[in-house]
Amino acid sequence: MWNIDEFTKAADITVGELAAYVDRSQRGDAPVVRREPPRELAGRLRLGELIADGGMTPETYREFLRTFLDEGTRLHHPAYMAHQSASPDFPAALADFIHGATNNPMAIYEMGAAAATVEFEVLRWMLAKVGFPQGGGVLTHGGSLANLTALLAARARVAPQAWEEGVPGDLVILAPPSAHYSVSRAASILGLGQRAMVPLATDDLGRIDITQLPDISGKRVMAVVAAACATGTGLYDDLRAIGEWCRERDLWFHVDGAHGASALLSERHAPLLAGIELADSVIWDAHKMLRTSALAAAVLVRREGDLDAAFKQEASYLFYGDQGFDLIGRTVECTKAELGLKIFLNLAWRGERGMGEHVAGRYATAHRFWELARRREGFTLPYEPESNIVCFRYGDADHAAIRERLMADGSFYLTSTELNGVRHLRVTVMSPATDDATLERLLDAVEAGWTS
Repeated sequence: MWNIDEFTKAADITVGELAAYVDRSQRGDAPVVRREPPRELAGRLRLGELIADGGMTPETYREFLRTFLDEGTRLHHPAYMAHQSASPDFPAALADFIHGATNNPMAIYEMGAAAATVEFEVLRWMLAKVGFPQGGGVLTHGGSLANLTALLAARARVAPQAWEEGVPGDLVILAPPSAHYSVSRAASILGLGQRAMVPLATDDLGRIDITQLPDISGKRVMAVVAAACATGTGLYDDLRAIGEWCRERDLWFHVDGAHGASALLSERHAPLLAGIELADSVIWDAHKMLRTSALAAAVLVRREGDLDAAFKQEASYLFYGDQGFDLIGRTVECTKAELGLKIFLNLAWRGERGMGEHVAGRYATAHRFWELARRREGFTLPYEPESNIVCFRYGDADHAAIRERLMADGSFYLTSTELNGVRHLRVTVMSPATDDATLERLLDAVEAGWTS
């Protein structure tokens, strides 16, 4: 049984230390990233000793937590501009705390009626936003699993016998080379193999070229995949044109909106997703631009029955009787966290408008970086950003080396990618704390990192 007094003390310590951690992070008063080697860090954290002997108390827990937090990556930091992981808002953090204590795996309704009901309402809201009034959905643990689930639904529609008889050898998936790696990974997991991935023609920035959509004669297309937006560049495919092309040919149209679907909440940026309602399936990650902690991703389908057809299962200990409220038939997971609570609490605190303003703010800051960099000699930016992602180069610098220098001293954390085979630095604005002064310092640091 829990020692309630000990729990209360430890919880108070947790709140205090986390509050200090976030405050320091937002003010930029600590390195944005630290990467001490595992062996040394394990020693400082006394991991082996504590695993073997136990005996942690609230007091020693405080020491552990302080060191643990200090040696991680600070996503609330103004200089965090790396991967597409949210700077989480505190209501989502409260949801994680609640789930950690209650542990209601609500894929089975009777195991967490309140959590399941919250998820139903969150999904209903998301379905309305993408234009699926008769659709269905489920929240799952991450965009990779969401893409796999959506493609399972596509397979069930095109080849309903595949679950029992195996995958036909003539199925193909049409997707641009810039598609998230989880799409091609799903092809192999589904038994299609990489031979089934047929690349769509793109422009120089990786967007699907709608003037060169292929002749599909003789091909049995399982799905056509478009990006909203692309992971590497943050650019959106022309969803309406692709969707209309798919409709004319009765092809399953899947939109990977993991990162960019949240722009639906911004009046200014929603037009980037025009045509999303033509999709048969959409994925939308809350742990990117809706400020939830990882993981919380939605799989949304235009026809509710398509998601129900994705899986066929028999297990007498789970599937029997009236199960009209269970979500387990729509997911890979049997045990599923209370994911909807994170999204709901953020919405309950900030409102749909507040969430939209967050998205618009990050997009605006990225555009501001583009403006500032263009004014400086030596910087090359291959496109005007459509989202919160900007790719750039500085002269003929070794861009991987510049990135490594910035990370080594903890001053900035950004990533890199290749466009047309050329390495670019990549900024992803995620933290509300990132301002003009931060962007100017980053540009100064890139210049200094090359000349030093």
